[in-house]
Amino acid sequence: MGSRLNPAVPHSPRILLLLGVAGSGKSTVGRRLAEELGWPYFEADDFHSPANKAKMSRGVPLDDEDRRPWLAAIRATIDETLASGRNGVFTCSGLKEKYRRVLLDGAPGVIPVYLAGDLETILARVRAREGHFMKADLVRSQFEALEPPRDAVTVDIRQPLEALVAEIKRRCL
Repeated sequence: MGSRLNPAVPHSPRILLLLGVAGSGKSTVGRRLAEELGWPYFEADDFHSPANKAKMSRGVPLDDEDRRPWLAAIRATIDETLASGRNGVFTCSGLKEKYRRVLLDGAPGVIPVYLAGDLETILARVRAREGHFMKADLVRSQFEALEPPRDAVTVDIRQPLEALVAEIKRRCL
């Protein structure tokens, strides 16, 4: 994948947007990246409405209508971050191409990074989490909805955290 950054502006702000299904490690990798880079971290779950979180807690997958205001809120924060000249690390499942278009179109400083993993690995991770609203039952629905991104830096989540972070930094910065 070629860089989405504007080569005419060598120090333009950058956003690393970590994409993937629930349990792919977006939060863990994102927090570590932000810490190592000294950039602010923006967790996609924080942009969900209480109604969305309640729906997922009941094991009901979100639909496009549920996701529309969530995606718009993430995009607005991406735009604010870029406009202020700051870098950032964002997470978002971005399961479908149309969702990613909301987040990426017209934002050349955003670098999509897809955390790719298989169903078995991700199910094991989600089952091991405690206190999270996303339950293992919903992982299959996320894989069913998933349209793997073609225009993202893709990394294999089976690597140790340190290797994942190092690969993302090497390939994106």
